[in-house]
Amino acid sequence: MKIIDVHTHGIGGFDTRTTSAQHILKIAEIQGSLGVSGIVPTVYPASLRTMRENMLAIKEAIKIQGSGIRDQGPAGESSKAEARILGIHLEGPFLNPSKCGALDPASFLTPHKDSLKKLIDGFGDIIKIITIAPELDDAVNIIHEISDKGIIASMGHSEASYAEAEAGFHAGARGITHIFNAMSGIHHREPGLAGFGLINPEIYIEVIADPFHLDPKFMEFIFSVKNPERIIIISDTVKESTSPSAPHGIRDEGHKLLGGSLSIAESAARLIKAQLSALTVKKAVSDNPERYLAIYG
Repeated sequence: MKIIDVHTHGIGGFDTRTTSAQHILKIAEIQGSLGVSGIVPTVYPASLRTMRENMLAIKEAIKIQGSGIRDQGPAGESSKAEARILGIHLEGPFLNPSKCGALDPASFLTPHKDSLKKLIDGFGDIIKIITIAPELDDAVNIIHEISDKGIIASMGHSEASYAEAEAGFHAGARGITHIFNAMSGIHHREPGLAGFGLINPEIYIEVIADPFHLDPKFMEFIFSVKNPERIIIISDTVKESTSPSAPHGIRDEGHKLLGGSLSIAESAARLIKAQLSALTVKKAVSDNPERYLAIYG
């Protein structure tokens, strides 16, 4: 079974804030050792120049993997169980500072066609996902632009109302980034972005399925109400993430969560042990992310 992680920043001391292709390959190697077949390295918001430098490292790592001549054993096979690098996920920079989470709000930008072009020019063939807050000025038009370029627009780091989330969906957005985390939650008079993610049967939702980002009862709730074909388990792991997980999650000195603490293979095993449907969980780490990435394939 293929296991695909569409949202991982790093792991085991390495992350995407690098200009080194070897660091990206090390992330792929560690993820592969944890049973993950494919990853979409996720770039942090930063200056456009820095994000492009980070993307260049990922592009070079993809090229090295594709060359087929790296780390081969005597029979020509790879000597390491590397996860295949499937593309790039840009988490920003068109995000809402009021929902920055662990990201640096100083790096966020107002959505603008010129900024998008400067960001993605030369990388359009490998960028798979861009996370954007749909309520920002001109965000709907930028979502159109992203979608027209064959890139998945995912809504996140956002305080969008249900109506604003729906407008993003109609503009072409097809995903929601780590549902309930760094976004407007559910209120009985305003379902918000999280409510839209659960109610709309077509939108894909990322779910961080470690023990810290979502209460176990809310995890059960998500799997009981959401279309099972549209749930994608992600790790959202960061440089500080290791396996097994830290006992209190990956947090800064102020106790803020910085990222996920389990690989998605570990998350899947944990959910199945908690009596969630094994078939549904397996879809969420395999079939669903594969279908998601193929939307414009």
